[in-house]
Amino acid sequence: MGKQATRPDDLSEKYDLYGNMLFKLCMVILCNREDAEDVVQDTFAKYLQKRPEFHSEEHEKAWLIRVATNGSRDKRRRFFFRKTVSLEEIGEYAETTEQTEVLEQLMELPPNYKTVLYLHYIEGYKIREMSGILGMKENAVKVALYRGREKLKLQMREELIS
Repeated sequence: MGKQATRPDDLSEKYDLYGNMLFKLCMVILCNREDAEDVVQDTFAKYLQKRPEFHSEEHEKAWLIRVATNGSRDKRRRFFFRKTVSLEEIGEYAETTEQTEVLEQLMELPPNYKTVLYLHYIEGYKIREMSGILGMKENAVKVALYRGREKLKLQMREELIS
C-alpha cells in the first residue's frame, strides 16, 4: 500500500465525517472532555502523518476507531489520568435523549466493556466487524458484550432501587 496525499480540505472533510463519532467514543472511554479532544486530535494527526490508503470508507472508519481506541487506552494508563466529565455534559454530544441515557450508563462501566458496547449499540457494528477493528478474537468480543450487558443491567437495577 502506498501513501496518498492528504490535502487540508480532505482532512476537514474527514473530521466532519468522523470527528463527532470518535469524540463520543473517546468521551465514553475517558470520561473527560479535554482528554477526549486530545485523543481525537492525535488520531487525525496520525492520519495526516501516516496517510494510509484505504480500500473503502468502512476500512477508513475502522482504522480511525482503532487508533482512537488505542489512544484512549494509552491515556487511561497514564498516572495522572483524570475522570471529570459531568453526566449533563455528555448530552451535548448525543443525537437523541435515548442516546444520552445510553452514553451516561456506558460511562459508568469498566473500560473493557465500554468500547464494545459503544461500537455495538451506538455505532451498530457486528461482532465480526468489532473483532477486526479492535484486534480481538470474536469470542472475546462476545464475552465482553455479554459481561458488559450484565454489568449494565445490574447498574440499571441499582439505579432504579436507589
